[in-house]
Amino acid sequence: MKRLLVVLLSLATLTGLAPAAVAAPPCTSTLDCTVAEINAMPMADRLDFVRDMQSGPAAALGASDRWRNIEGVITFFRDRGLGASDTWVSYVDAGIVEGIQRGIAIALGWSGDTGGNPGSAKWASYLTRLSTGQLTTRAAHDRAWSEAEQASTEYGDELAKSHGVPPTAVERRFYQFSEMYRWALRNRPFALDLLAVYGPLIHPGLAPARVPFYDWFTDVGESAPSYRGSEMAYGFAELNPITGVFGMAGLFLAYMKNLFEEYQTQTGP
Repeated sequence: MKRLLVVLLSLATLTGLAPAAVAAPPCTSTLDCTVAEINAMPMADRLDFVRDMQSGPAAALGASDRWRNIEGVITFFRDRGLGASDTWVSYVDAGIVEGIQRGIAIALGWSGDTGGNPGSAKWASYLTRLSTGQLTTRAAHDRAWSEAEQASTEYGDELAKSHGVPPTAVERRFYQFSEMYRWALRNRPFALDLLAVYGPLIHPGLAPARVPFYDWFTDVGESAPSYRGSEMAYGFAELNPITGVFGMAGLFLAYMKNLFEEYQTQTGP
């Protein structure tokens, strides 16, 4: 009976009666997908695309794990059912993914086409510097990475608005969290000083553990912190509890207690 079912299913697939797997668009292999093509991809397909770029062409540039945090955010969008095509989340994410793939192609010499995305050239510069050993310190690496993602993200935000899709109030507050994350990447010494001064007021264990905690939170090679950070930030954004905070430094400190408690949960005492 089981053998008969297998035969019947095989015949159904061959005759078009059973749904076939949807193949990835050819541009994912040539790294020249337009932002419109990426916008049309479901989040699950974008996650596969980012993973394939890292394990494939980006590995030749020493970047086999440089967008794991992006994986975490896309996984969160997938799990929450966010980012359907033509939404604000989709356009912003498409701008980021397009910038990464075109940056890889430019750095490898496959293409010189930026697609009009300002992040493409910045990602190419980041990858070139990474592969030639110019980003050896954490501060230098994180600054270059964040500047590339900032340009791609802003492009995606403007793209959404140009299509008549501004962010909702919740999405705007969630966007502020992502801005704070990139700010933290660009301002490592200053942020660590803030944690040294204000850490004891935020959490008794924060100040003495500020360096490993900060390294965990800003590690682009890990997906868990960005996934949990996205969950927490989106929950806050829906409730809008963070008020009376001014500037990125203030927003950074406002999130630290919850982020540090998550760090303790993830890494143990």
